[in-house]
Amino acid sequence: MIGMVSLRRARDRWPALVRRRAPQWWRRSDVTLRDLPLALLLVAVSFLPDAHGTQIGGLPDRPLDALALLLIALQSLPLAVRRRWPAVCLALVSVGFAVDQLRGYHSFASTALPIALLSVGAHLVRHRRTAAIVFSLAYVPLAVAFNRLDPGEPPSELVTFYLAMVLAWGLGAWLRSTRVADAEHRLRIAEDTRTAERTRIARELHDVVTHHVTAMVVQAEAARYLTASPDRLDQSLTAVTDTGRRAIADLRHLLDLLNPDHGTGHGTDQPRTPSGGGLLTLVEQTRLAGQPVEFTEEGSPAEPAGSAELVAYRVVQEALTNALKYAHGSRTSVQVRHAEREISVEVSTDGSGSGAGSPGGSGRGLAGLRERVDILGGDFSAGPRTAGGFVVRARIPAGSPS
Repeated sequence: MIGMVSLRRARDRWPALVRRRAPQWWRRSDVTLRDLPLALLLVAVSFLPDAHGTQIGGLPDRPLDALALLLIALQSLPLAVRRRWPAVCLALVSVGFAVDQLRGYHSFASTALPIALLSVGAHLVRHRRTAAIVFSLAYVPLAVAFNRLDPGEPPSELVTFYLAMVLAWGLGAWLRSTRVADAEHRLRIAEDTRTAERTRIARELHDVVTHHVTAMVVQAEAARYLTASPDRLDQSLTAVTDTGRRAIADLRHLLDLLNPDHGTGHGTDQPRTPSGGGLLTLVEQTRLAGQPVEFTEEGSPAEPAGSAELVAYRVVQEALTNALKYAHGSRTSVQVRHAEREISVEVSTDGSGSGAGSPGGSGRGLAGLRERVDILGGDFSAGPRTAGGFVVRARIPAGSPS
């Protein structure tokens, strides 16, 4: 009984499975196989009663015979390779079309000529101009032959037919140019995306490396003068070790972003957005480096905060790094306010310390922060205070997933 139920379920799921997988199989199949049904359709329709195709001139219709069957095949079957070998397809179809019209069969398979011309315009890659000239020159003897077989036919009809074939070629050329432009557009988008991702990772590396390395350098410099105090020396070296471990963890996360499996469920895909505890850890690390920092946090992060929380963290990180570099030992204040729709950050130093012995910077950290805040639609400012020192302010809208 259970087996019968399983068979019924499998039978019910089978049509849906076929419908879902058949289009994928068809798109992955060879273009010749995909174009073959069109060729066979023209062959089949050509044998239907009163099925007439393209006709030039006023030659009387001739009933189908053995030669007509060969010409139907010669005009229809080459459409199977219209995308793989478009020039070969046009040559075979043109020969079959010319004989078909001169003999007066006027079979439905003669409609293959405009299809072949459209395919050449759309899919021929090399020698396009040569193919157009050869086709135009080949039409001249065909027109002369029609003029001799049917002298009463006005030449304007032959010219009109030629212009109609040129239109089919032009339509194919337009489709080709549209396809090429679309491919170039997708390529530009992919390149812009890669550039933006490299820029983002470069900024993250700048923030992580600059902050942690600056803290380690300052802590190591301070440890030189603590040899007479083993307890304080051990505390300072422990701080250097902890900072190095945090730097390694952050760098490992950034390297995970470069992993090809990132984002596929096989790599490290969890977002790494520091929380309020991350800010407190950052402040404590700066204090251990010898910077007196007052930290104030008001409110609670919005849900969801999106990228605003990470940007706020980076603003505080960069500002504290600059304080260690250029105003080491000066009093520093960090104020973070969480509102319903935004996060406000203000980091200020009084400039009473000294930057001696601290590594210099390139100035691109603050510029990168300004770009990050601008992307989220916020405001960013950094500059000297009127009373001395330096202040960094940022207003970051919350809730954006960017």
